[in-house]
Amino acid sequence: MTALLEGLDIREASRAPLARANPAAKLAVASVISIGLILTVDPVTAGVALALELLALPFCGLSPRKLFRSSWIILLGAIPAGLLTLVFGVDDGATLIGLGPVTITEGSLSSAIAITLRILAIGLPGVVLLATTDPTDLADALAQNLHLPHRFVLSALAALRLVGLLAQEWQTLTMARRARGLGHGLKQALGQVFALLVIAIRRGTVLATTMEARGFGVDAPRTWARPSRFTWFDGVVVLGGVLVAVASTAAGIAAGTWNLVLT
Repeated sequence: MTALLEGLDIREASRAPLARANPAAKLAVASVISIGLILTVDPVTAGVALALELLALPFCGLSPRKLFRSSWIILLGAIPAGLLTLVFGVDDGATLIGLGPVTITEGSLSSAIAITLRILAIGLPGVVLLATTDPTDLADALAQNLHLPHRFVLSALAALRLVGLLAQEWQTLTMARRARGLGHGLKQALGQVFALLVIAIRRGTVLATTMEARGFGVDAPRTWARPSRFTWFDGVVVLGGVLVAVASTAAGIAAGTWNLVLT
């Protein structure tokens, strides 16, 4: 559990080209690719997008180990979603496996592969964004480049800063329960999760009160200590994301599998 919580807060300084890009550019790349994949559910479009993203990973400065630790939550969503679609998806085409009322057909298998690849392809750019971006840099970009409301930006910055504390609090709770001689069963784990939730709520309440008392909630123009510049290289990064979305969509159309989900 500690490793999983730490995986949500893995940020490392890197000199890789994509890691040094403006956070607004990385956010734009993730948004463009997500929009392209949300429009359709087919294995070709999602597979091509995921393959192109994996090809760009060496330029992001993430090692395979850190990438796996950062993306566990995506795998946690993609694999069960694929299995549920495989078992309970709409039957179409020839039956591959039949076990009583449960059947796996060519259509359900294709849908399961498409759902799994789609979740991975949408989630991977977000993992790269969070794993290679300092929260303060992200807040500067959201406020200065995207001109989002400062209350939203500061709230998001505070939330991101607190994520790292969850792993430390979990370790403290684990050591405290071990010192008291408590076991490691499911009931004890659920109790520890509830204790962590209570601590998180209390810490969030105190932080919100403190920020309000220091004037962070005032609706007035703010200044920012560090400028966030959007350079030509950041434009190239955004163009690369657009190309990934266009190339994957074109591959799906060429293969005849692209279908608009709204129709």
